[in-house]
Amino acid sequence: MAETRLEKLIGPVAKEMNCVLWGVEQISQGRRSLLKVYIDSEEGISIEDCVRVSRQVSSLLDVEDLIAGEYTLEVSSPGMDRRLFKAEHYELFKGAMIKLSLRVPFEGRRRFRGRLCGLEDEQVVLRIDEEEVLLPVEGIERANIIVEAE
Repeated sequence: MAETRLEKLIGPVAKEMNCVLWGVEQISQGRRSLLKVYIDSEEGISIEDCVRVSRQVSSLLDVEDLIAGEYTLEVSSPGMDRRLFKAEHYELFKGAMIKLSLRVPFEGRRRFRGRLCGLEDEQVVLRIDEEEVLLPVEGIERANIIVEAE
């Protein structure tokens, strides 16, 4: 829930700076927390892009005070092994190899690795060997692209 509020706040800032907000991840580290903001653009992301967005987001978060306690802000590109945050990310990377973990086991497993076939009725279609498995998007704890060696 907090990540959704942060996305709504940070998304327009990223857009204003010619970037797209790819995702937001908040990780508790004891009394401190780490706020990871991933930005992307068709031209790629430079260190300067990260610095500009970081300054704006930091100022905005100081004003809005959405994060309780001390936190560290980290702004970066999603990278080659990018995390998939939203349903539309699964359509965008159709055909890619991914690994994912579920919050609750499905047929006795929490971790899966296979070829992403897209979305079907709010479920991720994953081909593992010759079998297709449907996993509910809301049940996914984390999913990342697997960078395949050429």
